[in-house]
Amino acid sequence: MKKIVLLLILTFGSKLAFADCSSSGMYFFPEQKEISISSIFIIQGYYNSQKTINSFKNRTVYLENENGELIELNLQEILTGQMHLTQAIFCPTEDLKPNTTYYLKYSDQTESETKKMLVYNRDKEKREKVYWKTTEKKAIKAINPNLKVEFENTAVVHYGCGTSANAIFNIKNKLDSEIWFKTEVVDLSTNSKNVFYITEWDDKLNVGHGMCSGAFTYKNKGKYKVRFTPMNIDGKSLKTTNWIIFESPFMNDKGPFGN
Repeated sequence: MKKIVLLLILTFGSKLAFADCSSSGMYFFPEQKEISISSIFIIQGYYNSQKTINSFKNRTVYLENENGELIELNLQEILTGQMHLTQAIFCPTEDLKPNTTYYLKYSDQTESETKKMLVYNRDKEKREKVYWKTTEKKAIKAINPNLKVEFENTAVVHYGCGTSANAIFNIKNKLDSEIWFKTEVVDLSTNSKNVFYITEWDDKLNVGHGMCSGAFTYKNKGKYKVRFTPMNIDGKSLKTTNWIIFESPFMNDKGPFGN
């Protein structure tokens, strides 16, 4: 059977990517390779790889430089998405060395996990080990204090193997730097809250799920509220936004054939 190319929201539950739905997958942040000596890190697992994320409660994660020196990463929290995504947030136990390349390493690392710790380098057209290179800076570029997040609309798209459903928000006054958005979504019918870090795509935040996975899911009817805390890769954040209320994306869904 031919593989079907799928529109899949995987990266932090928000970034669009074309991929085949698979049984596992790992994602590593920061996405940018150049970092400060005080960067924080997020490791995210999809579907079966969520087991690896949850195992970090009892395992140690390190950064290893080219001389074999190790810096332990301290687990801050594990966040579970509502559709096959789980992420772990880490802080180094000490400042990284400047002008140094670091590679990710787990204690008791399995062969399968080692294979998943490879990412595709488009410039080199090959897969390579996950790495980051530090600068001499203590902190990376700050977030524009005038950054704003505004509701645009909701969208449901039906694909051959599943449905994506998102509330879409525009990001205003964003500088050219990597930003993570701590996203809190509350179902107003139950007052239950889910939290996940997501990233933008083309100056927009897609709060929901793709065809195969995502941080947030919605009922067919009902209202929700969301708020965001923008944060740079050093963990420096802006003030949390006000709550924004929106309806479930499915309330405006006309079905796969626009009926």
